[in-house]
Amino acid sequence: MVKRARSPSVAKYLRDRATKKSILSHLVVLSALVTVTACATLRNALSFKQPDVALQEIDLTGFGMTGGTMDLIFDVYNPNDYRLRSTRLEIALALAGTDFGEALIDKPLDLSPQNHSQVVMPVRFTWAGVGAAARSLFDKQEIPYGLTGAVLLDTPMGEQRVELKSNGDVPLKKLIR
Repeated sequence: MVKRARSPSVAKYLRDRATKKSILSHLVVLSALVTVTACATLRNALSFKQPDVALQEIDLTGFGMTGGTMDLIFDVYNPNDYRLRSTRLEIALALAGTDFGEALIDKPLDLSPQNHSQVVMPVRFTWAGVGAAARSLFDKQEIPYGLTGAVLLDTPMGEQRVELKSNGDVPLKKLIR
């Protein structure tokens, strides 16, 4: 039996074929990795959990003849395995049973995965209509509050509107210490 030498075109064809098989096997492995990663991201996205929002403190920042300003200091916990970004936070606040008005944050907030974030929301109020509740801001170390509102969150599954409702007693950080 005589061994025949391969022609250069046959050898090139076999090398190209081996290279194509190698590229194809790499593409199959890469596709599998992308699929597994996408499934994990989708699984996490499908298991959306609402963030916990708690009013921690009210910081009186100023007052004058017509009203005053205060900061509502919230602790926000993101229980999800992925970052959340809020596009809007709106709150209606009642202190000592009296409506103190509404507040809005229209700037983006970034909530890290499985982490607490502090969110400060400035609020303006007027003396008219708040009467005894406003006086209790200066008399007490804490005050009963109620708040309702919503936060709009960007999630991997699209925008989510999370309703907020909370009440209790909150410590006051005094202007004059």
